[in-house]
Amino acid sequence: MTHSPVWGQPGTDRADDRVLGGVQRHGSADENAAIRIRTAGGVLLVAHLALVAWITLRPLDVLWQLPANLRPFASIRADLSLGWPEAARRITEGLALLAPLGVLLPMAGGRLDVSPLASLFRTVMAGALISLGIELLQTGVPGQVVDVDSLLLNTVGVALAHVAVVPAVRSRLRRRSDRRRLAAVRTDDATQGMTPTIPRVGIAP
Repeated sequence: MTHSPVWGQPGTDRADDRVLGGVQRHGSADENAAIRIRTAGGVLLVAHLALVAWITLRPLDVLWQLPANLRPFASIRADLSLGWPEAARRITEGLALLAPLGVLLPMAGGRLDVSPLASLFRTVMAGALISLGIELLQTGVPGQVVDVDSLLLNTVGVALAHVAVVPAVRSRLRRRSDRRRLAAVRTDDATQGMTPTIPRVGIAP
């Protein structure tokens, strides 16, 4: 008596192997891309922090120095009293100082599949801590003034940059990754062709 082979089993195994191989190759490409993004993000992050440190922590020669401001919004109200052009310039400078961190911190992390709210929270907290550290260091720097409103504006700038850029870029990268994965599987199928299958053979009486 001849046992009939299981229908489609060899072809199914080879098809699964091709799909798995395509996914593995695509995963390796994704890992390389993630490493490049993290590396670029880390380099840009260090460069930006160095620039911020030079701006905010270098000693300044001034004839007189304003007292430290520990009352929230006091400096912002004072800026508004100077007129809109000057107020806009000063407030924009406060928002822009650490705003790139809203993009560079997630970029240095290199993660795509992450909750938008969790990413925003972590990024804003990190930006706030960096701004707080700068304000504390400024207490010992001649010519630099500690201002709680700078902390507020810096943190808001980080949040705005993150919301404006990071979710859209992550969504685009995820779609591109999905398209590349699907294309890799289709290309592998087209290269190897259809896998022959063994038809069911009935058992002779």
